[in-house]
Amino acid sequence: MDEARARDVLSGAGLERDAALLALGENAVFGSGELVVKVGRDAPELLDRARRELRVAQWLEESGVPAVRAAEGQPRLVDGHPVTLWHRLPQAARPAEPSDLAALLRLVHALPSPSFELPRRELLGGVERWLRLAGAAIDPEDADYLRERRDGFAAAAAALTPQLPPGPIHGDALPRNVLVGPDGPVLADLETFSSDLREHDLVVMALSRDRYGLSAEAYDGFVAAYGWDVREWEGCAVLRGARETASCAWVAQHAPTDPKALAEFRRRVASLRDGDSAVRWYPF
Repeated sequence: MDEARARDVLSGAGLERDAALLALGENAVFGSGELVVKVGRDAPELLDRARRELRVAQWLEESGVPAVRAAEGQPRLVDGHPVTLWHRLPQAARPAEPSDLAALLRLVHALPSPSFELPRRELLGGVERWLRLAGAAIDPEDADYLRERRDGFAAAAAALTPQLPPGPIHGDALPRNVLVGPDGPVLADLETFSSDLREHDLVVMALSRDRYGLSAEAYDGFVAAYGWDVREWEGCAVLRGARETASCAWVAQHAPTDPKALAEFRRRVASLRDGDSAVRWYPF
């Protein structure tokens, strides 16, 4: 989905077509006055995900967890695209730190399951769709290699014995999904909320330290604020490998229209093929 298509959907939802584009990735995110509008792709499964994200927002509000608040209780559906409306957060007082994220994860991980069903964290579930969107822009052998990795890590992850009690997780626990406002850190991007191994949320930052340039000091701050280092757990390498596979395939979907995405995809695949866990990856 490109920006022009997303703006067509905005207009079809009765919203301002010329709203400011804030982000364009898995969703197109626009700022419109006091609202933030998320336009999803036209995949059928994304409507259910949008509905669940709105229910998660309501549940977190009722549970006292600082998180984004929905402006409407149901998504709008425009030409197959789910559209959700959110109250806009205030201007950030400062950049979010890993320790801010850790404090919010402690709150989430202390919650019992909600009254509605949360899915398992299908970390690898989007791989096929992302590779399909990449199409001929990527080498078919690379696509097959990622499918093989996906299958292997899915089986290995299913056999893991967790250290922490399973339950609700954020699912994409990164500082970019936290805004530090005047009242403190607030959790955002709730669409990947799941019920699964809590370790999923912690492996993200361990991978950020190894692959994305997060400093050792920042990672240590995250561990201190959470109270446990997931790298001590023997299953860490399995969840890390699964997330690397998914992250590589996620970039692939942008390769047909963005040369930088294609270059980053090739960098990531090459490092996986070479078994080089120290090659730097760059956020996209």
